[in-house]
Amino acid sequence: MKTKTGAFVLPGDALGVTEEYDPAEWTFDDDGKIRSLVAGTVSLDSKNKRISIVPKTSSPAVLKNGDVVYGQISEVRGQRALMRIGGIKDNKRGLVTNFSGGIHISQADKGYVAKLTDEFRIGDLVDAKVTKIIGLDNVDLTTAENELGVVKAMCTNCRAYMKQINKKEVLCPRCGRKEGRKISSKYEG
Repeated sequence: MKTKTGAFVLPGDALGVTEEYDPAEWTFDDDGKIRSLVAGTVSLDSKNKRISIVPKTSSPAVLKNGDVVYGQISEVRGQRALMRIGGIKDNKRGLVTNFSGGIHISQADKGYVAKLTDEFRIGDLVDAKVTKIIGLDNVDLTTAENELGVVKAMCTNCRAYMKQINKKEVLCPRCGRKEGRKISSKYEG
């Protein structure tokens, strides 16, 4: 894994180890191995012990801690809601890869959450903030801020989009079903 400055690498290629270098732009830490996130050329900073990649083409969007992303809930389990991430809010460029995100029950809302199904349901469109990037395509997310959470809720009965009726509830205009959600202050509908 002795990569030299100027070497061409592809996404996932091993570049070095975290004992020797810190991962920088367009790289990530994979259990102690530094890997490339994009196709490009290696840039070693020996003075600061950092390794980065200069992308080959125009840069796609890359997730960072603190980025607000949008996506759709694909599964809700006991302690975790899974979300397919569509992109970074207010960024027109596509992501480097298809990311999946997880919202732990403790990160769903401020305070105590008894059941995650009272916060999210499959099909809901959600805004969330990246708290941790895990590997090449998985991230931890939070919705525990007012402007984060469900921006468009989907009825679990008839799959129609629902109208907000108060701070924590939505109502289906088609079948009349009421459901709870972690509603964003930017809810559409």
